[in-house]
Amino acid sequence: MTADPFAAHRGLLFTVAYEMLGSAADAEDVLQESWLRWAGVDRAQVRDARAYLVRLVTRQALNRLRTLARRREEYVGAWLPEPLLTAPDIADDVVLAEGVSMAVLTVLETLGPAERAVFVLREVFELPYGEIAAAVGKPAATVRQIARRARAHVAARRPRVRVGRSEQQAVVERFMAALRTGRLEELMAVLAPDVVMIADGGGVAAAALAPVRGAESVAALLARAHRAAAGFSAATVWLNGAPAGRVEVGGEPAALGLVVEEGRVTRIYAVRNPRKLTRLDEPAELSRR
Repeated sequence: MTADPFAAHRGLLFTVAYEMLGSAADAEDVLQESWLRWAGVDRAQVRDARAYLVRLVTRQALNRLRTLARRREEYVGAWLPEPLLTAPDIADDVVLAEGVSMAVLTVLETLGPAERAVFVLREVFELPYGEIAAAVGKPAATVRQIARRARAHVAARRPRVRVGRSEQQAVVERFMAALRTGRLEELMAVLAPDVVMIADGGGVAAAALAPVRGAESVAALLARAHRAAAGFSAATVWLNGAPAGRVEVGGEPAALGLVVEEGRVTRIYAVRNPRKLTRLDEPAELSRR
């Protein structure tokens, strides 16, 4: 029996929706809505099921993005993407790993819905402009202009220095070891002088409402959290295609996305909102194919 195309391409469809929305929960809702629409389609009229499904999911994700805009404007503190546990081999696909990274997903939040969709479909999934135009409902010439603007916007805001997997993992391991000690001097030794920490508690968990800047301030905050917690543990895990941290503070979990440049941690994305920490026990199925 031939597999249903929706099931066969589910990893791809989930990845498209997740990159557009930054939320696994919303991506799953989009897939459910898309599946219901797919169930009513006359398959005999579909020449390319993969392209059709990508268009369908893209349109549903665009609709969801627009409805989420007000909710995110009213969000308490910084809004960060929902972290996903991923297998280490995701990093073998450099384009996919960078596309789902916390750093890039955070930058994508600064794009409008159409710009985000065009960027994701072109830069991550490498779709032809004609297919993207059909997915977003705009002429191909317009899509090319949107793609150029979005590419420039993201390039100006994403980390400029790419490091190899082994270097990144070594720095992350050093950072997590320092975090386990809670010693200020050890933390500062692995933090860049201009490090920035952004925390997302969503008004549910304690978290700084504004970015914390500078090695001294960030190290002091982390050291205080270590001292104040009744129980503290920290381990290295793979999140969003890169080495990252999973922390328990007084029985409450947190995920730490880390950006590494020139041997030090330059940015920390600390997710403490428990509603965003439900995907840390089983690797997500992500795919560009």
